[in-house]
Amino acid sequence: MPRPTAAQLAYGTATVVCSTLVMLLLSGTTAGLGIAVIGIAALSLGLLVALTVPANSRAATARTAPASRPATLPATSAQLPGQRAGEPAGQRAGQRAEARMGQPSLRR
Repeated sequence: MPRPTAAQLAYGTATVVCSTLVMLLLSGTTAGLGIAVIGIAALSLGLLVALTVPANSRAATARTAPASRPATLPATSAQLPGQRAGEPAGQRAGQRAEARMGQPSLRR
């Protein structure tokens, strides 16, 4: 199991403290059983917050990470994949671009 980050500890601790105070003030309980139930509820809420908040940020980071690109581009004098012999290099690319004009873009 990976160790919790500083952000996880901070979010979880703040959630436990704040939720405990709010629940105790709103309920007005003085009985030991009520305080124990509120404490357990606050701890479980803090654990839930600590485990879910960083998971969302990791997923967002993975989505926004740039895709790896090839180090070099193919030479223009060489035949490109899908290019017919004797055909200008830009002609096939232009035809593919025109064919995709009506399709939705995957870029965000």
